[in-house]
Formats: sequence, structure tokens, C-alpha cells
Amino acid sequence: MSWPVRAQGFSYQVCLGCGIKRLFDEEAFRAYGPYSYDLNRLIAWHQGREAKLHPAKEHRTAS
Repeated sequence: MSWPVRAQGFSYQVCLGCGIKRLFDEEAFRAYGPYSYDLNRLIAWHQGREAKLHPAKEHRTAS
């Protein structure tokens, strides 16, 4: 795997043999998540995971 690369606000690594990508956590200094040739698919996976972990709070008006 390559050294971490940064694009579109995300860090990822690329396999030097086949070109597959995987997201990279700079704070933990390790790769995470699924492998994919499509960086946009990895970003969508990450955003979906974040939405599940931190759902938007429902705003209710006082009545």
C-alpha cells in the first residue's frame, strides 16, 4: 500500500499492485473500512457510517 494520500477532504491509501483504495485515519494512523476502486464510493460509505453513529437530532417546537 502507498503512503496516505489526501483528496476531497479524506485520506486514503492505494495498493501499488492493483490500484484498489481504502480510507485512512490520520489520527490512529491506520486504514479502515472496505476496499474499493472508486474513491467516491468509499466517501459515501464513510458518510453513511457517520450518519448512523451520530444521527441528526430532531428539532421539536414547544407547544
